[in-house]
Amino acid sequence: MYKKEDHRSLFELSKKLLKEEAIPEKAEAIKEVANLHKVIVYHEWKYYVQDDPVISDFEYDHLYKRLEALEKAYPDLIGPNSPTQRVSNDLTETFASVEHLVPMLSLANSYNEEDLNDFDTQIRKLALLDEDTAIEYCVEPKFDGGSIALVYERDVLVRAATRGNGTLGEEMTNNARVMKSIPLEADFSSKGIHKVELRGEVVIRKDIFEKMNAARAEQGLTLFANPRNTASGGLRMKDPKEVAKRGLEAFIYQMSYVADEAENDKMDIFKYHNDTIELLGKLGFKIPIKEKKVCKDIKEVHEFIQKWQGLREDYPYEIDGMVVKVNDLAIQEKCGYTSHHPRWAIAFKFKAKQATSKLLNVEYQIGKIGSVTPVAKLEPVQLAGVTVSSVSLHNEDFIKSKDIRIGDTVLVERAGDVIPYIVKPMDDLRDGSETAIVFPRQCPVCSTPLERAESEAAWRCVNYNCEAQVLQRMIFHVSKDAMDIDGFGKSYIERFYELGWLKNLADIYQLDYEKIAALEGFGKKSAANLEKAINKAKNNPVYRLLHSLSIHHLGKKVSKLIAAEIDHVLDLQYKTLDNFTEIKDIGPVVAENIIAYFSNPDNIALLKEMEGLGVNLRQTEKDRPKAISADAPLIGKTILFTGTLQQMGRKEAQSLAEANGAKNISAVSSNLNILVVGEKAGSKLKKAQALGTVQILSEQEFLDLIR
Repeated sequence: MYKKEDHRSLFELSKKLLKEEAIPEKAEAIKEVANLHKVIVYHEWKYYVQDDPVISDFEYDHLYKRLEALEKAYPDLIGPNSPTQRVSNDLTETFASVEHLVPMLSLANSYNEEDLNDFDTQIRKLALLDEDTAIEYCVEPKFDGGSIALVYERDVLVRAATRGNGTLGEEMTNNARVMKSIPLEADFSSKGIHKVELRGEVVIRKDIFEKMNAARAEQGLTLFANPRNTASGGLRMKDPKEVAKRGLEAFIYQMSYVADEAENDKMDIFKYHNDTIELLGKLGFKIPIKEKKVCKDIKEVHEFIQKWQGLREDYPYEIDGMVVKVNDLAIQEKCGYTSHHPRWAIAFKFKAKQATSKLLNVEYQIGKIGSVTPVAKLEPVQLAGVTVSSVSLHNEDFIKSKDIRIGDTVLVERAGDVIPYIVKPMDDLRDGSETAIVFPRQCPVCSTPLERAESEAAWRCVNYNCEAQVLQRMIFHVSKDAMDIDGFGKSYIERFYELGWLKNLADIYQLDYEKIAALEGFGKKSAANLEKAINKAKNNPVYRLLHSLSIHHLGKKVSKLIAAEIDHVLDLQYKTLDNFTEIKDIGPVVAENIIAYFSNPDNIALLKEMEGLGVNLRQTEKDRPKAISADAPLIGKTILFTGTLQQMGRKEAQSLAEANGAKNISAVSSNLNILVVGEKAGSKLKKAQALGTVQILSEQEFLDLIR
């Protein structure tokens, strides 16, 4: 349908059009409208037919709104083939086309509270309601999958179809039948309904998607890009048996057509949209329950949406927004439809998680154990509310597997709305100027030849005294996970290192605080606080010191196991491989790394110097962990505390939980078993309640449980 050069030119044209703002004179508007037609049709084809979008949803919406704005300014430019006069097209030649009983329209989009207020104002105008009249709205998740239309006749599923072009869809009944969330029979006749058409979204759970990709990786197959593509692509697979393997589910969100045996409209048996959804739930359909809410006004709508924007990442399915619908069906009828969307509904889109950018260069960072990490430098791009210009490329294998090149236009995703990630390069947009990324074979800092262990993906600089490693080890040493020196962050380490005050870990404990006080931005109080924090850290338990040494594979858990077996850190220089591997959960790899560290005279000298400066190297009985019995009340459980506890401090509660077999974790996710809630609990409690799988305890219930 499109030649290789078309992809590139249409993408570049899209980027140009995205920059347009002011409404031009008509002659220029005619040209721009023609260009917008071309790029919007192209992006619809990439999104709905190819399942391979090259711009973000936000960028597509911007182009669409630009076309709407020009057509509003010059109504005579609205042609019958304008993208605003039809819905998007995902027809292929794989399945027979069938006509929907009622056209499947798109939704208008909103991005902020002002848009929602404008929507509310529009509803009042269309329905001739004054400002004092309460309007209820039903708010539901906007699932990110593949749209589906189901027809039931005499209580039996007789047809399923994709959205297609909104009027015609692709018939895929056999594929729908293998989805266990879609009933083959439903008792509509008990409500006097002979024929009904339902609307829904086919999705795949995030954890199932991850397992599928893990299995494909083991088989050497190409990984699926994301759950949305996997779900919508599964709808159009030829073999229903293969569809069944994808674990697809269908959330039903609307009754679009309801009739009795004489084909008379029976929608009047319902007063509210929410009533139709509740009935579907009772008839065995998968509907949003906790995720759905009837709100008394538009203000409550916005509050509910903001809550779900915060819960989005922990929700088991991909959602890219919330859909707001007028709940009263009579008001819906008064509002009516445009050729593109119902006027009584609007989608509130969450901040974009994906965007495109250009890969300008690759830099290489050296970690505390010498691992070399390539970092892509991008043209700055807005993503989920932040500007992203640097993205980790992980390792050489990652670059090769995705065939990422300097100069590529890449699709960037902010996974978990935290870590930027390159999903793929846009092959179709290459013009030949792109260059391969050549991974270095020498350390970019000290020029030492890099080495790669057979069992590892990373190349490493083996020069322990490499300046980059020394700096990174000091940064880690003072961090919260290691010695936890309050207020001593990365910027201080880098500044003191540049001044020549820090050359190794021991120097951290013999800083000149008078010089620090004289530095710009410090002062006597800051220097005194730093001194106090460092002196406090000197008394840390031994396991923290062990973890802070940056020994390869030696994490906090193994550090605690080793600390429990020694009286003094320097005892480790006399331990053998068998001594270490006899300790449960310690394998030969980490054991050999510990032996190598404590066999180095320079490391022993460093530790002795630190001890001379007051750093604790001796295990005390109070710090030695007590054995946990197999029948401990929290054995094998993960736990998290939130809010203000009344009977103990947070750290004391965590220690108590650990002593009773639990593992403390830091965030609410599907891995959490127990949430202990104190006073003024906030978003963590809401997230746990939304998941529905977390045991929620009060502080007293927690204490009763362990006693």
